[in-house]
Amino acid sequence: MKPILSTLLYLYVAFLSLQTKAQLDNSNTEKGKTKTIITAKGKVVNKPKSIKVDGINGFKKAYKKEQEELKRKQKEQDFNNKGILTQAKISEERFLKAFKKINGQYQYPKIDQDLGSFRTNSASVNIICRDFQYPDGDRVTIYVNDIPVIVNILLKQSYQKFSIPLDVGINKIAFRALNQGTSGPNTAGFKVYNDSGMLISSNEWNLATGAKATLVIAKDK
Repeated sequence: MKPILSTLLYLYVAFLSLQTKAQLDNSNTEKGKTKTIITAKGKVVNKPKSIKVDGINGFKKAYKKEQEELKRKQKEQDFNNKGILTQAKISEERFLKAFKKINGQYQYPKIDQDLGSFRTNSASVNIICRDFQYPDGDRVTIYVNDIPVIVNILLKQSYQKFSIPLDVGINKIAFRALNQGTSGPNTAGFKVYNDSGMLISSNEWNLATGAKATLVIAKDK
């Protein structure tokens, strides 16, 4: 009797299991389609790392690298030109030999300066001049055809005006440096205007003591 009861109990449990499975299959099926539930894994988001901006050091490194490259090229050029006198080197050596250093100051060579030639119909010209560097006591005398007409002018920071009458023909106007101030050479910037205010010339001079800067003005009849 007991074996029969055990068999019936087993069949009953099996029948219940089949019924439950059938109900689950029907709940996930719609008109022949099977619903599938896929669980996607969550995406891991990495926290961005902070960016360290080091612009100043970057510029310093680039500048240092550029300077090292320039030094390398200069050494290479010096090696290639070793024993070779270039025209620039010759000119530099001639210039340095042209004056002597006395009592800690350079004595510049006495070289006259040509400021050019001009033509005008004006009866006179107006000359304005000043020390174009820091005023250091530079003094000049203005000559017209080798005759001093304005003597011992102290060049200042502001322009000073001088009127020079012109003769028909050639008028040679020269500025003679009387000294070199406290820091040579004698330096000045000047402008020349005709009697109607038109600019004729604008130039500068750099003179040793005793040297002249000369411009020539031809006056028509």
